[in-house]
Amino acid sequence: MKMEENKIDPRTKLIIVLCISFLAIIVRDLVSLFQLLILTLILSIFFGKNFKSSFLKFKSFLYIIFAIAILQSLFSNQGTAVFSIGKFTLITDYGLKRGLEFILRMMIVAFSANILATSSSREIIQGFVQMGMPYELAFMVATGIRFLPIMRDEIRDSVIAIQLRGIDLDKIPIRERINIYSYIFMPIVLGSISKAEKLAISIEMRGFRAYDSRTSYNQLSMSKLDYILISIITVFTTVFLILYLY
Repeated sequence: MKMEENKIDPRTKLIIVLCISFLAIIVRDLVSLFQLLILTLILSIFFGKNFKSSFLKFKSFLYIIFAIAILQSLFSNQGTAVFSIGKFTLITDYGLKRGLEFILRMMIVAFSANILATSSSREIIQGFVQMGMPYELAFMVATGIRFLPIMRDEIRDSVIAIQLRGIDLDKIPIRERINIYSYIFMPIVLGSISKAEKLAISIEMRGFRAYDSRTSYNQLSMSKLDYILISIITVFTTVFLILYLY
């Protein structure tokens, strides 16, 4: 079942994402995290987000997440040794568990954030403002979210450009691969800083924060469905947290 974007208030989506992300941070049990991930995927589909496209976008970050998960496993001294060299333990069952928890937690946060992608940045900003957040802060949050896909596309284009030159990143040594990625990230970071400076100049030239108060033509209003969804996610979060803790 899919829900049309314009039927759900952005504030409802913000509350749902906040509740799911809060549970993902608090919960430290594999079964509970897996249940949260299933719920997040169902909600993402319910709000009209295509699961295949969401997974393809998330796929580019899997290598980074798995690398961090392995590092967490390597530097964990608790549990039974799974892989060791002599007396030096590299991987433990506890470390693997922590790594898997991290992967599930990141997947929950990433797929829950996709729920917000079903609303425009203008609606997200207005939702923050009507929830009591200052407009400047709401604009900053929405702009930061907008910059993430741009950086992702630039990284993808840079990797494709390297591959078109005949460099197979999967077959070169890890040290050279790290050097190549450092060459990729530095221009992208500097380019993002340059774009942020140009954006700041642009909004200042258009009179941003010229007045103490700001009005908006588009005003959000919640329907009965929004209140029902907020009530359901609030009750679910409370019950889930109580069952998990006690």
